[in-house]
Amino acid sequence: MAYERAEILAGAVVLAVALGFTVFAARGAGVGAGADSYALTASFRSAEGVRVGTDVRLAGVKVGTVTALTLNPETYFADATISMRKDVAIPVDSTILIASEGLLGGTFVEVQPGGALEMLEPGGEIEDTQGAVNLLTLLMKFAGGGTEAAADGTPSP
Repeated sequence: MAYERAEILAGAVVLAVALGFTVFAARGAGVGAGADSYALTASFRSAEGVRVGTDVRLAGVKVGTVTALTLNPETYFADATISMRKDVAIPVDSTILIASEGLLGGTFVEVQPGGALEMLEPGGEIEDTQGAVNLLTLLMKFAGGGTEAAADGTPSP
C-alpha cells in the first residue's frame, strides 16, 4: 500500500514539473501575451532567417516577437506581424530591419526608433524597413572586386 502511494506521489511530481516547464516555455515564446502587447506590421523585401517566434529587439533588449509572416501576392514582399510589449511606444518614423547576431549566429528583428513625437497606434505599420542581407552575396561582391559575380564565379559585365 505504501509502495503505491510513493508511485502516485512520484508521478504527480513529474507531471507538476512537466507542466511548469510547459508554462515557462510558452511565456518565453510569447504565447498568451495578448493582453500585455499590441500588434504592428512591416513589409520586408527579404525576410530570410525570420520565422514566427523570432525576437524583436530595441537597443539589444527583447521587446516583442514575430507572430505572423506571410507573402503579399501583390507586392511580393514578406508581410510580418509583430507583437510589441505594451509599455514600449514606437515613434512613427522608426526603422525596422532584419539583423544577424554574427557570422554563425541567429537572426532577429531590430527596431531603431525615430525622433517623431507621434507614436504608432496598435495595428500601425512601420514603413521604413530593411530586409535581410545575404552574406554570400556580399562575399561574392567583395571577391569580385565590387561587381556582382555569376553563379560560376565569373564577374558579370
